[in-house]
Amino acid sequence: MTEPARKLPMAADLFGELQLTEPERKKSVRDYVPGLGFVLVVAFAALWLSEQYGAPAILMGLLIGLAMNFVNRDDRLAAGLNFSSQTLLRWGIVLIGTQITFSQIMGLGITPFMALVGIMIAVIFSGILTAKFLSQDFRFGLLAGGATAICGASAALAIWGLIGDRRINQSQFTIVLLGITIASAFAMTFYPTIASFLELNDEQAGFLIGASIHDVAQSIGGGFSFSTEAGEIATIVKLSRVTLLAPVLILIALVLKKTDDSQPENSGKIGLRNGIPWFVAGFLILAGINSYFPFPEQISQYADRLARMLLLMAVIAAAIKSDMAGLLSHGWRSFGPVIVTTAISFSLALLAAYFI
Repeated sequence: MTEPARKLPMAADLFGELQLTEPERKKSVRDYVPGLGFVLVVAFAALWLSEQYGAPAILMGLLIGLAMNFVNRDDRLAAGLNFSSQTLLRWGIVLIGTQITFSQIMGLGITPFMALVGIMIAVIFSGILTAKFLSQDFRFGLLAGGATAICGASAALAIWGLIGDRRINQSQFTIVLLGITIASAFAMTFYPTIASFLELNDEQAGFLIGASIHDVAQSIGGGFSFSTEAGEIATIVKLSRVTLLAPVLILIALVLKKTDDSQPENSGKIGLRNGIPWFVAGFLILAGINSYFPFPEQISQYADRLARMLLLMAVIAAAIKSDMAGLLSHGWRSFGPVIVTTAISFSLALLAAYFI
């Protein structure tokens, strides 16, 4: 009797690029049901807690997902969890385009717009520099800086979709997401009070809050908690930041492509070889359509709810898939880029508010 062939050692396969074993069978719809169903139940629980206690649904979903991390050991959930954290994430980003119009930027004015762009650039680079100072991967700083500069959790999800979980793992992504949501909740609570203490007028307070608070809802809520006029200005400023998500994603995609192309073993691993990622293109297309042929209000509302639900499910799945042991081992230094970018975002927005 012949001896069965031994499997080749996998020690050198650092990125899972070598296919030395038999390929997995093609998955059927049934394979995705358990994981998707579990994530959906957790999402409804997070929404209920959010409505009952007024906490952000993203934060509730993130915390519940981390608490349910142990179910990640069940292989039956793997397909659904992967689908939620990747495919649903991308479709959620596409649907955000239904809420954006290019005229939102025009309504801001040239001087505030240029100040806003300058703040965003400074925040992104500060995230990268902080990560390098703390001996972390520059992509980790890029993720933290981009999320802080643009629109919090949604931007973090979009940028992570470009970088890929082989460059920024689940634990690192969860650290950024957790830091962003906590910082945004803190900002919504205290920034209006700080603006009042500094005796800022409505226009200044609206710009400060809209330009520095990460999450869209919390930024708008913080503005209206100061005054109605400040809330309206904060809404315009914040939506202008969200509108800039698409060009920032394109620039990040080009930078990451150039970086990976300079390393042959990593080339093309984040899906940028063929140009702009499909979900960024979809975001741009829907935003363009909405700019010139606005979607009916009912369709826009349904699309907004669906986008929020898909992104919530993506956050939950990412939290469940996180390596808790690895997450706890990172320590407070891992929150450094989020803390620094949040402080710089507030400081520069306050400085700009005095000169607008």
